[in-house]
Amino acid sequence: MPEQTRKILVTSALPYANGSIHLGHLLEHIQTDIWTRFQRMRGHSCYSVCADDAHGTPVMLKAQQLGITPEQMVAQTRDEHHQDLIDFGVNYDNYHVTHSDENKELCELVYNRLNDAGFISKRVISQLYDPEKEMFLPDRFVQGTCPKCDAEDQNGDSCDVCSATYDPTELKNPRSVVSGAEPVLRDSEHYFFDLPQFQDMLQDWLQSGAIQPEIANKLKEWFEEGMQQWDISRDAPYFGFEIPNAPGKFFYVWVDAPVGYMASFKNLCDKTDGLNFDEYWNKDSDAELYHFIGKDITYFHCLFWPAMLEGAGFRKPTGVNVHGFVTVNGAKMSKSKGTFIKGRTYLDHLNPEYLRYYFASKLSDAVSDIDLNFEDFAQKVNSDLVGKVVNIASRCASFITKRFDGKLSNNVLEPELVAEFHQAQASIAEAFEKRQYHKAVREIMALADKANQFIDTNAPWVTIKDESKQQFTHDVCSLGINLFRILVVYLKPVVPILASQSETFLNDELNWESSQSVLTDHPINKFKALMQRVDMDKVNAMIEDSKENLEPTVQLDPNSPLAKDPIAETISFEDFAKIDLRIARIAKAEHVEKADKLLRLELDLGGETRQVFAGIKSAYKPEDIEGKLTVMVANLAPRKMRFGMSEGMVLAAGPGGEELWILQPHEGAQPGMKVK
Repeated sequence: MPEQTRKILVTSALPYANGSIHLGHLLEHIQTDIWTRFQRMRGHSCYSVCADDAHGTPVMLKAQQLGITPEQMVAQTRDEHHQDLIDFGVNYDNYHVTHSDENKELCELVYNRLNDAGFISKRVISQLYDPEKEMFLPDRFVQGTCPKCDAEDQNGDSCDVCSATYDPTELKNPRSVVSGAEPVLRDSEHYFFDLPQFQDMLQDWLQSGAIQPEIANKLKEWFEEGMQQWDISRDAPYFGFEIPNAPGKFFYVWVDAPVGYMASFKNLCDKTDGLNFDEYWNKDSDAELYHFIGKDITYFHCLFWPAMLEGAGFRKPTGVNVHGFVTVNGAKMSKSKGTFIKGRTYLDHLNPEYLRYYFASKLSDAVSDIDLNFEDFAQKVNSDLVGKVVNIASRCASFITKRFDGKLSNNVLEPELVAEFHQAQASIAEAFEKRQYHKAVREIMALADKANQFIDTNAPWVTIKDESKQQFTHDVCSLGINLFRILVVYLKPVVPILASQSETFLNDELNWESSQSVLTDHPINKFKALMQRVDMDKVNAMIEDSKENLEPTVQLDPNSPLAKDPIAETISFEDFAKIDLRIARIAKAEHVEKADKLLRLELDLGGETRQVFAGIKSAYKPEDIEGKLTVMVANLAPRKMRFGMSEGMVLAAGPGGEELWILQPHEGAQPGMKVK
């Protein structure tokens, strides 16, 4: 056991509540889980917490599209995320959500302390505003032509073509991603956190060893360019927490998201006897605090967050551990290639411990990206876990069970070999502690090779046939089982399910110190297969299930209608399910001047009226359809047309011309009723 028990709190970056967990997210959660499992095995008091990041404009808008409240969507997504993580063996002590009472209370506490200390100021700024949706637009919700290279359809803060960064007000021909309308500039009073006051503290903290040197060097750019005050407010409508004494002003999501670490731990403390929040977050705390994050959010965690904590009188992180991104087969994850893989899709096909092991074999304390190459993935898992580690137990166990009453020998055949396995504990522990998992895995597999060489050399399948060598065979197989046991101890943080099954087989409970002992005269249970080999057919099936936007795979007759008008790109069932069909009454219909095909319809949804331009003029006279019920797509984003804004779509069928029929709902339908 370690000489002194450490108090450690660990967090992972919070998954955003508007999409599914994918393999890129899982790299971080698995990295975190391996480290916390290792600390617990060592006997330390180590808690890990996480939560869903619930607030912000994207969540608000997606909930509107789905026709549910943001609270409902967040609750559903949080449960989905948590179950995915559990099924990958990621064991958080608490998995919470930032839309919580604890987080609201702590955000207000942090803000009020900062405000009272003079770190909050107000000033009027000009922002792009969507006149149709009546909302200010975050950078990512504005698109237009790059002001530097004239590339079209670029985001409001940076260009994917020339990599230029700019203010969204600099975009040429800007448009709102939400409605398609041309945004206008509008003034609003915003609240700012005075980050420059913490410049000296941050420079000292960045050089304290709390983060990797390459990250510290990168963040120097912020100081060289001159630190600016940080805008921490957003205007209504916004899904989040309202700023105290500031009606209609809300905390920017990146204020309450990191406070969510504190809130998740507070929630855990409130339901755990003897666990004290202040012991971990007070300025004089002797506990250790570590954040595991991706390299894309370093400035939030390494500049804004420690400054907020310092200004509010809380402790700063002991360390922020930054990792790179996940690429697949050497390229960025792609939906069309099937390499943008959701966690649940992976679980539908493959053992989660394959991925845990593969990531561990690649992960270091560097910020470099990790490539998931599926051929290498299958080869490494099959060779290492199945062919080397599990193979040791399967080669020896049947002899123990069938010939030696299921009990290990009381002799240790080669003490020098056992001592070598014992002595590896220190270097393997150091590698795990420093997050150099690839080194730990490499050393463990080198030991596995030696265990297999020992078995090959002594060939128990041969000596078992010689009555004079029964004790020797017993000793060889028993040592093989003990070497397997030590390897499983070292691998337990990485593959906890395999370790748990091995504990059942070994009739033993394994902690880190178990690696320093051997079992003699000890009963074991009948061996059952611990892990199957990776089946490439299942890997390929997973990739196939992840593909989107595929081209047709059949050869078409050139005279076929499909050849002239191909089927559109594939969408997922999940995307199709987002379409919200509603009954609507045509309250008014009229011709559109200078439009050959369009009628302007005013559609009554039973409490809300929408304007829609429909290409049905060739089939209907306006007076013939006024008062009739029809079916419309109610959640289609508004589209600005030459004649005005079209706020939906009427469904019609037929070959065209006069043979075009708007869909008629069932008898008894009412405006606003959902069509299923």
